[in-house]
Amino acid sequence: MQIFEVITLTEFPFMETREVHQGSIVSDILNETSKERVYLLVDHDTKKIWTFNGSHSSFIVQIYGGILAGMFRQQLRLFYRVYPLNIYSIDDQEFQEILEKPLGAGRAKPIEKSDFSKPTQDRFIRDVSIVSPKANKAIEYINSFPKPEELIRRFIIIGGTIYIDEEVVETFLKEEKTVINPIKLGRLNNGFTFFKDHNYSTRLVIKNRKIQGIELYIHEDDKSPPLESQIPVIYEEKFSKPGSFNALTKAFQIPDQLPEDNEISTQDDSTNQS
Repeated sequence: MQIFEVITLTEFPFMETREVHQGSIVSDILNETSKERVYLLVDHDTKKIWTFNGSHSSFIVQIYGGILAGMFRQQLRLFYRVYPLNIYSIDDQEFQEILEKPLGAGRAKPIEKSDFSKPTQDRFIRDVSIVSPKANKAIEYINSFPKPEELIRRFIIIGGTIYIDEEVVETFLKEEKTVINPIKLGRLNNGFTFFKDHNYSTRLVIKNRKIQGIELYIHEDDKSPPLESQIPVIYEEKFSKPGSFNALTKAFQIPDQLPEDNEISTQDDSTNQS
């Protein structure tokens, strides 16, 4: 296994890599000190290039890491594939197996300034698409990633729709289980939106070079109350679909018959009035 750190430069091409030699196994590098760094792991046994973004690494360095991972793949004649290591929790078995892999020499060479040619203006951003994916599949993919430590997800944004997490109680025959499901809150307004009411940590989730969604996290020590809608929400798509009046009355849970206590009380009231 070879490990390369992504290094930022102050002039074009603004990035390069440095091979990391200290340590005997991967866990000697990917530890507490790696939170602010981005690494590329070249596994010659499995022909995989793993991208690792430290939890405190900057967004721009993560972008550089994706570019450099693609360049490593070209350098290795496309026999290698690029995979995100951050998709696994640190407790995942595959993650732990990678941490135990020994460091050693390999045929991957550091990518340096001389390996770059002058780009066209949009060379490094043209492969990223902003589209509106199918919400259910996007949520499933987003939830497959482990949640960041010490953070609580407040919002998910998919396309122009925003979701919040809500606890739902699932009742079984012998036990009661609480799960957290994303609930559609509403749609963002046209124009632009700033989220400045909290110190949000933002996670951008990508699949096949397409943005699946944006998650907004707050720190678990943030004592602000969760967002609650004080009015019922009726989604626009409901107006374009025929509905059943019986389903509407059922939604109000109007009983077919009043309880006996209420009937007795009603009779007493009628007697007193007479």
